[in-house]
Amino acid sequence: MAADPGPRVPDSIDEFRTLARARLNTFERIAVPGDLATRRAAVALCVVDNGAGPAVIVIKRAYRGRNAGQWGLPGGRVERGETLERAAARELHEELGLVADPADMLGVLDDFPAASGFAITPIVTTLSNIADLEPSADEVHSVHFVDLHSLAAAGTPHWVRRGDTETPATPETGLLQMRLAPDMTIHAPTGAMLWQFREVVLLGRRSEAARVAHFLQPDWTHH
Repeated sequence: MAADPGPRVPDSIDEFRTLARARLNTFERIAVPGDLATRRAAVALCVVDNGAGPAVIVIKRAYRGRNAGQWGLPGGRVERGETLERAAARELHEELGLVADPADMLGVLDDFPAASGFAITPIVTTLSNIADLEPSADEVHSVHFVDLHSLAAAGTPHWVRRGDTETPATPETGLLQMRLAPDMTIHAPTGAMLWQFREVVLLGRRSEAARVAHFLQPDWTHH
């Protein structure tokens, strides 16, 4: 019997753009109500072609300031009078030098109520050209490209008990670890947004089967 080839993952930016628009168009997004969110942030879950096929941009933040040295997506606080999409585009440019137009933004996933007090909104974005990529040394320590095949792989999400990375747990009781490389394990909030992107956009799961607001977060994210 032939081995299971796994999920069908887009091989080009154009193919990804078509798939993502279709699936996000039917995604029933959940937003944190305005009266419950004292602070809002937007991130660009940005898919690009880095020469090896479509991949998500993941950054390691500079070793200073808020979230020092943590894995993240380009993004930050939404300024007064700014839309979520505009905030994500501004942060993408400030942190990486990349320019996203409204047409590059394909849809929005669920808000994630972070333990830090921010309601974080992921904007799924795609860029055909990253020649202008120039990370800001003040905000970005390093830039990484997570290919869609790795993100969609069955062995990427792991659920462990809080404080115990070896003991398996369930999504209802455990801490999510997105193990994307030997030296890249990403927890919520960023891990939760990548997991929902994986489930909804890459694997085509139903909205109600891919919620993330209840995901546990490591203690070091609670500030």
